[in-house]
Amino acid sequence: MNLKQAIIVRTDLGMGKGKIAAQASHASVSVLEKVDSKDIKEWKSQGMKKIVLKISGKKELLELFEKMKKLFPTALIKDAGLTQITPGEPTCIAIGPANEIELDKFLGDLKLL
Repeated sequence: MNLKQAIIVRTDLGMGKGKIAAQASHASVSVLEKVDSKDIKEWKSQGMKKIVLKISGKKELLELFEKMKKLFPTALIKDAGLTQITPGEPTCIAIGPANEIELDKFLGDLKLL
């Protein structure tokens, strides 16, 4: 089974490239706490495949989070508010690593960031 991790980032916040990278990194690491260690080991052996996608706003991000957390290991990242974003504002989610084919069924309509 091919595994990948998906990171979905809000585009309406106007985050700079560095802020996006930091938020995506937080998400990638945070979701691993919810993934079975066997799957993490397998994912690492496959090269830790990731995809970073974009979503237009808070409502869409939270709806996707609620849907995906029932199916896959999923983490929601809320900003600490130390730089560009209001404290507690959701910025992105990470899903998996999980079965690539199954993830694509739910995320296929999202575009690359």
